[in-house]
This record gives sequence, C-alpha cells and structure tokens, in this order.
Amino acid sequence: QVQLVESGGGLVQPGGSLRLSCAASGFTFNGYAVRWYRQAPGKERELVAAISSTGGVTTHVESVKGRFTISRDNAQNTMYLQMNSLKPEDTAVYYCYAVGGLYQYWGQGTQVTVSS
Repeated sequence: QVQLVESGGGLVQPGGSLRLSCAASGFTFNGYAVRWYRQAPGKERELVAAISSTGGVTTHVESVKGRFTISRDNAQNTMYLQMNSLKPEDTAVYYCYAVGGLYQYWGQGTQVTVSS
C-alpha cells in the first residue's frame, strides 16, 4: 500500500521555523522525484520546492528562496522541508508529492499556520 504521510505542521509566530517531514512507503522512494506543494484558503495549489531522486538537484520557488530548504534521506524513505523566517503568507496546507514514470502519489497534507 502506497503511503505518503506528512508531519511537523502547526502554529508558529512570524519569523519562526518549522520542519515538515514526509515518510514514504509502498514504493521505491529513491526512484522518484519529490516535491512540496501548498494550498492556501481560496487559492490554487502551488509548487514550493522540488528535489531529484538522488537529491542532487533542488528547486525552490522565488517566494521561499533563502528561507525554505527541501531535502531527502533515501535511506529513511523520507523527505523534508525546513522552513525558516516564516511569514503569515506562508499559511497553507502543505502536501508532499512523489512522481516517477507513470506514477504519482500525494500525501494527505499538514496545516501550517503563521500568526501572532
């Protein structure tokens, strides 16, 4: 059974940090590129960051560059999103996503709320 399970979301004050994790099971994790998306209320889901299957190539959207870092640990079948200097506009449900060949999988999402 394929699963992507996010954790690490929560409520944080502006300027704070959170680290999201996404644990994968049921497929060959190291053969998949993975991404983090987010969806704020009333907005479309947007790509936040992506990392190649080996971890050698990463991409971050402009709005999070210098604040967020995507990474993965293929030995642990887990991907991460380190989020620093959080802003209220980062408030959203964050989803992990894996894609490889014809297959793609989504996690259930974890809420991140940035508010004082």
